[in-house]
Amino acid sequence: MVNYWNSRRQNTLPFCAPHPIMLLMRVIGITGNIGSGKSTVCHMLEQRGCPVIDADMQAHETYRRKTTVWRGILSAFGPEVLGPDGEVDRNALGRRVFGDAAARERLNALVHPATKRRVQRLLAGFRTQGYDWTAVEATLLIEAGWQRMVDTIWLVASPEALVLDRLRRDRHQTGSESKARIAAQMSAVEKMEYADDIIYNDGSFEELEARVEQLWQGLSTTREPPHG
Repeated sequence: MVNYWNSRRQNTLPFCAPHPIMLLMRVIGITGNIGSGKSTVCHMLEQRGCPVIDADMQAHETYRRKTTVWRGILSAFGPEVLGPDGEVDRNALGRRVFGDAAARERLNALVHPATKRRVQRLLAGFRTQGYDWTAVEATLLIEAGWQRMVDTIWLVASPEALVLDRLRRDRHQTGSESKARIAAQMSAVEKMEYADDIIYNDGSFEELEARVEQLWQGLSTTREPPHG
């Protein structure tokens, strides 16, 4: 069973020299449901010199205290979703929306546009650095309609039993909490219709890394030369 990577990326430039000639940068969309192992896959890409933008982290930045999105969340869900410091309490907000489809839609309508703008700015920054490939990790990439923002979609999928075990071990979630969050997301089977490649994360760490390496090497064979 894979112990997926739990470190939080800060979306700063990794220690990797950019390509000496500015080329058309392309984007890998990494998606998959909660606990599938997306962060592990993204860490493997970073080790191969591919910058990764964590869309979930960028979403959290959109609702920092006193931002426009923060005010919208406060108006929509009330002060009970705020912590003692006035910041949005993600656990409280999650409890409020994961069992209520209408509430999730209201939250997504507030957060997704602002998050997309932040991700696009980061992509522009990596593009000016001359990187060939950048990845965007986004659980709701498909639901948010971000397919046009990426050039290829990798879906990370795991059996529910493994997902529940990871969430219990790494996030200390109860089975009922995890199942509620899983049920609130588009199923992996549905997401497969949109994926260009599927990474089945149901084996060893070494098997997962071998699959990522296979896909990464495949990208280099599809790299288009600069025009002109």
